[in-house]
Amino acid sequence: MPGAWHRDRVGSALRGENPTVLRRLEAGFAAIGDVQFLPGYSVLLTDDPAVRRLSELPRGRRLAFLDGMDRLGEAVERACRRADPGFRRVNLEILGNAEAFLHAHVWPRYDWEPPERVRLPVWLYPRGMWTEERYALGARHEPLRQAIGEELDRLAGPGAPAASPGDE
Repeated sequence: MPGAWHRDRVGSALRGENPTVLRRLEAGFAAIGDVQFLPGYSVLLTDDPAVRRLSELPRGRRLAFLDGMDRLGEAVERACRRADPGFRRVNLEILGNAEAFLHAHVWPRYDWEPPERVRLPVWLYPRGMWTEERYALGARHEPLRQAIGEELDRLAGPGAPAASPGDE
């Protein structure tokens, strides 16, 4: 799935070329993750590629980004709860150690995860989980992708227009 968009996730989202984008939010883009070993994994991307950390945003934009993270987290929670009876919770993280731009991870967690992993951060899963083709985002994830997008629309609130991928 990686392509030119993969090397410039924010710029490609701004141009409407990032295929992982679910919805445009006030201060970023809700996107489904490239890997789906925990189905529903999603990411909130900043809409300013120059911003590297949350503290670089003016207070209003910072709050809008955090609101977007909350909204994406709730959308993932709702969609994953309906899709999998083993859904447990979501973990929300802003790390920024590997990618230079501001982004937030939304990790669904499940009861079916290996007992030795369920209480640990996702980042401690074996490295192969991140690169194995069987966990790559693909057509089989379309129903969950749609469900998360629909939940994002519902959470936009009454009267708020639902933005779609590529809207600026």
